[in-house]
Amino acid sequence: MSTLRVRRSIEELQDEYTAGNRKPLEDVVRAWKGIQELPPTDHRSFFVLGGYHGEPFRGAGWGNASYWGGYCNHGNILFPTWHRVYLFTLEEALRSIPGCEDVTLPFWDETSPGSLANGIPWALTNPTFELDGETIANPLASFTFPLNIQDNIPDDVADYSKPAGYTTVRYPLSGLVGTDKEKAKTEAHNARFPDPVKNVELLNQNIVNWLNLAITVKGTPVQSTGVHAQYVQCLDAPNYTVFSNTTSQAEWNTNQPPVVALESPHNHIHLAVGGYDVPKTDLSPIPGANGDMGENDTAGLDPIFFFHHCFVDRVFWLWQKRHQSTDNLDIIRGYPGTNSVDSQGPTPGTPANSWLDLDSPLDPFVKDDGGTKRPYTSRDCFNIETQLGYTYGPGSLEDVEAQWDALGLEPAAAPTGAAPQSAAPARVVHVSGLNRAAIRGSFLISTFVNVDGERQLLHTEAVLSRWHVSGCANCQTHLQARSAVRLPSRLAGEVAESDVEVEVHTRDGLLGGRAASAGAVEGSSPTRRTPFRVEIR
Repeated sequence: MSTLRVRRSIEELQDEYTAGNRKPLEDVVRAWKGIQELPPTDHRSFFVLGGYHGEPFRGAGWGNASYWGGYCNHGNILFPTWHRVYLFTLEEALRSIPGCEDVTLPFWDETSPGSLANGIPWALTNPTFELDGETIANPLASFTFPLNIQDNIPDDVADYSKPAGYTTVRYPLSGLVGTDKEKAKTEAHNARFPDPVKNVELLNQNIVNWLNLAITVKGTPVQSTGVHAQYVQCLDAPNYTVFSNTTSQAEWNTNQPPVVALESPHNHIHLAVGGYDVPKTDLSPIPGANGDMGENDTAGLDPIFFFHHCFVDRVFWLWQKRHQSTDNLDIIRGYPGTNSVDSQGPTPGTPANSWLDLDSPLDPFVKDDGGTKRPYTSRDCFNIETQLGYTYGPGSLEDVEAQWDALGLEPAAAPTGAAPQSAAPARVVHVSGLNRAAIRGSFLISTFVNVDGERQLLHTEAVLSRWHVSGCANCQTHLQARSAVRLPSRLAGEVAESDVEVEVHTRDGLLGGRAASAGAVEGSSPTRRTPFRVEIR
């Protein structure tokens, strides 16, 4: 086999650029500039490729509410493999640009020391870049639509439609421009943030906050609870079905010590870039931030999506190597997360209410088998090295055992390769019965504990949803959102059930006030009652 191409950390490319070896990073920028400038009808253009994820609603989802409006798979077992082939397809497009034949897609190493301290690498946020002696708009920082995007599901038109010339935005800005009312509201919001440099600072601080959350006792961190910790935890998910998606995770956590699926920290980064603050009252939240990464429909049209997902794919590969799963993946037949109607709904090419497996098509991606074309399946991308011809360069999470102790984590079972640990029986906070139909867009289920006289964030479950669930027939049959988190055993003597609180943070503010710790709980809002259940068991 030919030499493997290596996907490297973009921080590594930045360091080389600063040290004088500018070509590797310049070639990445050149390739991205190239695919963004291709005609919007070209299958290699970023407009087409970015649009496969959600908008502009290709396939059955264009006008049939029984289908998800894009091709992406979320909330089911195809989430890691579909996105793996998606990245591979985009990388091939980048390599098709003249002079960029050796380009690989870098990953944003989200748990590197640099990201934990500073947030997003500057190559992904600087508004301009010097290329071939010319200062250009940085194609890694945003994308300007060459055509209108018009949502064809009536209930959603006000929120998803965007005009030609629209440029993607991130926290703290808003990108809702579908109606005159939304456009005016967005213009007023964005006028509060006129300084691009300051906006990047706010974005980076938000990312740092999300990554590094921790429970503290008398000022000393005792357990990390942020996105960094969740990435570490997901590497010990016990099987591929549970590792792969949040639907299977939620079912597993109903009756087992909680585990973390890869899709969960992935969701948090989407919402952190796309508009959600960490849900803590002392971090000066910015209401009204609605960046494109925060909703599945538009996320694929922000270039940072692909650098984020490249890291997610790297974590997937690390999990595979850790669990001897580089050449096969285990599917629990009939488990939640293995049907096309779970959570999100079916995609074009997949019949409604069909069972998903390793042979399910990963549309719209087509593999050429010696002149015969057929849809990619998960079987075509188990092994990135032998089947797809790439691998990953060095980065974080390779010393994951050492990070369990450093982060103060308590695994559901002993980490792979570690000695068994004795621990008190786990107490788990379960949140269930939350109706997605009452909530516009993506939202957060946040669990707080009062420790040492201070209210602290224990866990957040990010839920990627539609702006109008009523416009999605499948969503109407999958309305419950759930969360489960283990109370740290080292706090067993310090946290009573009365010390636990749950909040639901939405695009429209706090939903239903604050929930008590146990039993059936009803919050209220000016327009609706919003019941959900909080139990500790």
